Amino acid sequence: MLKQRVITALILLPIALGGFFLLDGAAFAAFIGLVVTLGAWEWARLAGIETQPGRIAYAALVAALVLLLYLARAGLPWLAGAVLLLAMLWWLAAIALVIGYPASSRCWSTVPVRLAIGLLILLPAWQGLVLFKEWPLANWLIVAVMVLVWAADIGAYFAGRTFGRRKLAPRVSPGKSWEGLYGGLAFSLLIVVGVGLCRGWAPVDFVKGLLGAALVVLLSVVGDLAESMFKRQAGVKDSSNLLPGHGGVLDRIDSLTAAIPVFAVLLWSQGWGTL
Repeated sequence: MLKQRVITALILLPIALGGFFLLDGAAFAAFIGLVVTLGAWEWARLAGIETQPGRIAYAALVAALVLLLYLARAGLPWLAGAVLLLAMLWWLAAIALVIGYPASSRCWSTVPVRLAIGLLILLPAWQGLVLFKEWPLANWLIVAVMVLVWAADIGAYFAGRTFGRRKLAPRVSPGKSWEGLYGGLAFSLLIVVGVGLCRGWAPVDFVKGLLGAALVVLLSVVGDLAESMFKRQAGVKDSSNLLPGHGGVLDRIDSLTAAIPVFAVLLWSQGWGTL
């Protein structure tokens, strides 16, 4: 398993880095569109579609919607904002669903509802990344949201292993603890403090930066837990085996699907870019 993980990582890392940081415009939008289309193919299984034609059809629908969003960006500038705000509403609702699981599963027990939820997870993540590429410090924004999420994962792993006692969401993801959540949040905020000191932030910028980062990190945890909830309901361990040793695409981006739209809305609210 370790050998598989290493080989897969060595193959995917240059592709991911090149796609994220070397591509721009339509090429970047298409690259991210491919990622979310693969995620859609996996999500269809979690939503209850077992047949391959059905899963491919859902992935094709997501790809078509991505294309429509990209083509509509000039004529319907409000559409990007609407997509991101819908994502915010979904992730707030997801908090209640995760807390209330398994009783909450009756709210999303039908296949159409779960397929609609997939759109609220995947399309805003694509939209947020495409917007980042059009805003000032484009690549650095992508780095920032990834570092926040990865730092939270790393901090949670070590804090959870060392101090973990109280389960965070035992019915959804038994391995996660409150101590891990605190450790991950602390590590992420420590990085934000370091960035602020290096860039000479004013006190008000520190407050905004820390509060914004905390919100991004906390909702990224909801993204992780939400996918775990759907996988548990579907009775599967991984979203797929597309990435040997790593599971599926959704297993790699679950936290980011929540963090990206939240980060985009926060930046927009501070006048960083236009929707």
